[in-house]
Amino acid sequence: MRILKKINAHRSLYESNEEAVKQHLIGEIMTSLGWEWDNPEEVRPEWRTDEGRADYAIILGGETIAYLEAKNLGVNILKREEPLRQLAKYCFSTGVRYGILTNGAAWIVVKAFEVGSSLRERILVSVDLLNEPPMKAALKLSLLEKNRITEIERISSLLKALELSFMGLLKEGYPPEALFEYLKVNKGKRIVPVYLLEGHESPKAAYVYDNGWKMLPLPERTMKGVLLAVLLYMGKKAFGNEKREIMAAYEQLKRIPIEEKKAHEILIKLDEEKKLNISVEL
Repeated sequence: MRILKKINAHRSLYESNEEAVKQHLIGEIMTSLGWEWDNPEEVRPEWRTDEGRADYAIILGGETIAYLEAKNLGVNILKREEPLRQLAKYCFSTGVRYGILTNGAAWIVVKAFEVGSSLRERILVSVDLLNEPPMKAALKLSLLEKNRITEIERISSLLKALELSFMGLLKEGYPPEALFEYLKVNKGKRIVPVYLLEGHESPKAAYVYDNGWKMLPLPERTMKGVLLAVLLYMGKKAFGNEKREIMAAYEQLKRIPIEEKKAHEILIKLDEEKKLNISVEL
């Protein structure tokens, strides 16, 4: 987001000044990815190859793992093939595996050589900060992290497989919201619908489904706590007399004891009548 703000504020500078792109945009992104931009053990500018000078050699464990070539923002690296071809030549001439081409906003990572494949087919990652959702762009850029770059081919193939699978399921008629929910991973969590509980469990959190799952914080880790959380949620969404009735029930329930089995029974009834899909995390 900081990079986008810089580009929006000083676009004319970055469209005409490659050095500003290197210092203000590329350096900040690479630093955020864990590279020590001013450390010659990791980054060396103006690195000589048989085909010319690469703007930067990126070094890991004493070995040059990638060349990085910078352009000003006025160069559309996503459409022009010449800069990418030149970068590939730098890599090929010295046996460096990866090339990184960027104008600060657009980023392309290419595998330098592979038998039987074209240059475009060897692109591992393509990022467009100006036209992609920031989280998606950041996720793809994270493949260049210092502790992840050696796994870039494997991880990029997983991302491509995920995207292809997602598009395939959309074509089969599955709604994207359902697919997003399906892909959510709650490591170590056990989410159980309220009607499958026995009533004596100790829940950590409650959930209701309302255009997506909503987590309800519990005032206490009991079935009464789940019931209070659900009533409060219902009260906030209701209007008029219904709102007043729900909130009155909520306030009364807070003050009186109630058996866990009874609270569980009320939850099941609310679940059936209001179609809330109440679930709890155990």
